[in-house]
Amino acid sequence: MSELTHFDASGQAQMVNVGDKDATRRVAIARGTIAMRAETLALIREGRAAKGDVLGVARIAAIQGAKRTSDLIPLCHPLALTRVSVDFTLEEETPAAVHCTVRVETIGRTGVEMEALTAVQIGLLTVYDMCKAVDRGMTITDVKLLEKHGGKSGDWVVGE
Repeated sequence: MSELTHFDASGQAQMVNVGDKDATRRVAIARGTIAMRAETLALIREGRAAKGDVLGVARIAAIQGAKRTSDLIPLCHPLALTRVSVDFTLEEETPAAVHCTVRVETIGRTGVEMEALTAVQIGLLTVYDMCKAVDRGMTITDVKLLEKHGGKSGDWVVGE
């Protein structure tokens, strides 16, 4: 297991120095789920939610979340993202759910895992916010990194 890099020799929090790293193509894919009542999923699918296009708004929110990650996570570097894609899939089985998958890319000196994970959370929180009037029992679960590519540590895929 690697050393924790966000602490200096005396145990103080620090932003990692990436100045000597090469700029390479970096990609991260993350996914999460929000479980809900079947009736809530029907409102989303049919576009009948009182606040409007739930998935359209959640997609924009997820992109904004990726772009603003360094404002939310204290030791993250601000990054110039080259791509953020957000996909939602609807799960009709019990429990009904919306799955959010985010792919973030950059050419830089540090990875985009935190941006992908933040985007998923913000997207799912937006679904919750837009539907909470009809279903306060929705549950966000299984937010995780699925893949990471690029950089000195190379590729990582969940389950490998």
